[in-house]
Amino acid sequence: MARRAGSADLPLHTGRVPAWLAQRMARMGALITEVIVHHYGRDEFLRRLSHPFWFQSFGAVMGMDWHSSGITTSVIGALKRGLAPLSGELGVHVCGGRGRHSRRTPKELTDIAERIGLDGTALVNASRLVAKVDSAAVQDGFDLYLHGFVVTDDGHWVVVQQGMNGSSRLARRYHWLSEDLRSFVETPHAAIDGPSQGEIVNLTDRRAATSRARQLELIATRGPDGIVAEIAARQARSASPPEEPPGQLSLPHLALPARHDVRPQDVILRRLHGALAAAAEAGPADFADLLLVPGVGARTIAALATVAEVMHGAPCRFADPARFSLAHGGKDGHPYPVPVGVYDRTLAVLKAAVAKAKLGNDERLEALRRLDAQARRLERQVSGPSLPAFVTSERRSSPVYGGRSIFGWEPSLPASPPTAQRHRR
Repeated sequence: MARRAGSADLPLHTGRVPAWLAQRMARMGALITEVIVHHYGRDEFLRRLSHPFWFQSFGAVMGMDWHSSGITTSVIGALKRGLAPLSGELGVHVCGGRGRHSRRTPKELTDIAERIGLDGTALVNASRLVAKVDSAAVQDGFDLYLHGFVVTDDGHWVVVQQGMNGSSRLARRYHWLSEDLRSFVETPHAAIDGPSQGEIVNLTDRRAATSRARQLELIATRGPDGIVAEIAARQARSASPPEEPPGQLSLPHLALPARHDVRPQDVILRRLHGALAAAAEAGPADFADLLLVPGVGARTIAALATVAEVMHGAPCRFADPARFSLAHGGKDGHPYPVPVGVYDRTLAVLKAAVAKAKLGNDERLEALRRLDAQARRLERQVSGPSLPAFVTSERRSSPVYGGRSIFGWEPSLPASPPTAQRHRR
């Protein structure tokens, strides 16, 4: 059966991603995808998208609000825009999205199938069945409003869907993976991300096989009118509440709070210290062949170490998605405004490394993998600033780094800040 990877509480957020960040997210998402496909293949990229912890970390490292439901919409949108020009080269195609974009999924899948020689009918049926299961077979109080379908040239796919519960201001994300999927109606999800709301009606649970069979039998023998009449009669005869159904299978749970600020309990600090130590030891001189971008310094290398972890880290590395927001901040100013200068230098380094790899020179991409490995080694032995001290330092340096949020550019500090030459990024 498909893997279940866990669950998470996602505060329901509204609003739009500003254009200056959306454009960068599209480039960042495409570059990270290229590296993962280059090193590990398309199937591994699909597996990562189906992992709820990795998915949240992926969105956080791109500058989105680290804890909110908006990561789902923004990541799917960024991938759709960023990978569109590369779909022929990578063999990865992103369909659907939020609202009206989700309703276009069948047409998009049919067009892709005709172009690359897949069974379009099967893909469309899969898309519709996935949506039907999460809206009808799993009745958990969340109404679907987003449907993202990512398919490869091999015909393998992953679906990321999200529903909202307006009264509780919460969202639930569902992940599906075609790998090892044998049934659409029995424990099919790769993961369900969302708030624990007690018992739910889940006809996809393997323990509900008898219930599914009996329902089909009732429909065939009694018809809808007969079933309604039987239910009414049973309710009239019953003087006690119905017996509670058995609980759902428990899953690892990631609780994402409604607050915006990042606190020490949200971050595995030794991993942050490892990235900072790797950046300090691997200065620009040591990475001269990799970081041929003017002005790149320890701050950008620290961001690159975090991005490299998204590309190369094992699933256990993403238990604290808030940590990945420390690479490029967040659009709402938490944990600090997006350091646009650092973000653009990170993009430039990744773009140069990917371009070299396409020409057969993997040295720069391998250097990024070594940077990730070095950060992991160092985190076992190094120490560093507390999270509040680190965030305070980043906020103070925000004007130097080109800090920007939905509220605008960060103003210059009253005191003279370090010059760009003295405070390299």
